[in-house]
Amino acid sequence: MDTMRRFETINDYNVFNNNETLHPLVSVVDLSKAAPRQGSRMYFGFYTIFLKEVKCGDLLYGRHTYDYQEGTLVFLAPGQIAGINSNGETYQPKGYALLFHPDLIHGTSLGRYIQHYTFFGYQSNEALHVSDRERKIVLDCFSKIQYELQQSIDKHSKKLIVSNIELFLDYCLRFYDRQFFTRDKVHRDIVERFEYLLNDYFETDKPNSIGLPSVAYCADELNLSANYFGDLIKKETGKTAQEYIQWKVIDVAKEKIFDHSKSVNQIAYELGFKYPQHFSRLFKQRVGQSPNEYRNVN
Repeated sequence: MDTMRRFETINDYNVFNNNETLHPLVSVVDLSKAAPRQGSRMYFGFYTIFLKEVKCGDLLYGRHTYDYQEGTLVFLAPGQIAGINSNGETYQPKGYALLFHPDLIHGTSLGRYIQHYTFFGYQSNEALHVSDRERKIVLDCFSKIQYELQQSIDKHSKKLIVSNIELFLDYCLRFYDRQFFTRDKVHRDIVERFEYLLNDYFETDKPNSIGLPSVAYCADELNLSANYFGDLIKKETGKTAQEYIQWKVIDVAKEKIFDHSKSVNQIAYELGFKYPQHFSRLFKQRVGQSPNEYRNVN
């Protein structure tokens, strides 16, 4: 597993898997055409989506491993590293991979909104598990893209290919919504753990030493990627993770304000604000009164 394979171009990965390159910027790879191999780490210089159809070991994603089962979709953004740990055993890859280079989508609707597909920033343990019906939709989208790649290129080719990639990604948004819903109890537990994490944070000296808790900090403490964590909190609470943190900050601040032995500036520093005026501004935005006004009225 010390081997690192680098795939800078679509053709690099096609050659590795014995697939023909029909377009330099996009490909639907049939992994069953690849020669049997052992696991390795891989760097991808383009967007990559794997549809897994065989058990062959643990997926490596960054420093994490994940039991990568059949019927799983994993999304990688350009520059990410993933791979398979086959524990030294040789396996026959199966399944499909959709690859597309950022250059393909420049100037398109998908290029403008690609950041909205936040699952490209999820960790491997936040992969999408598709049902049999959903898998058929995935394969249908792949089939339409492959059909266009096999035609002679004309003025419609790029639009149709990119539109079908966008359609596929939109389906994945729906499938993730379903997954969030079907794992509702697990996600409620995460929201509760988030609440406990914030309560504990403000009961320690962490605000003084670290500052205000960030979304990235909370996600890391909960062993989630920032993107997945943010999407989960939004779906469960109706607030963004940042809004939820700010809500907690204001809730704690309201209690502290009644301690008249401390100035508003002292309270701001205790909460983790570098600049008291930032605290006062946030408090006024959320409460409708300045900290001093709230203290005097209540």
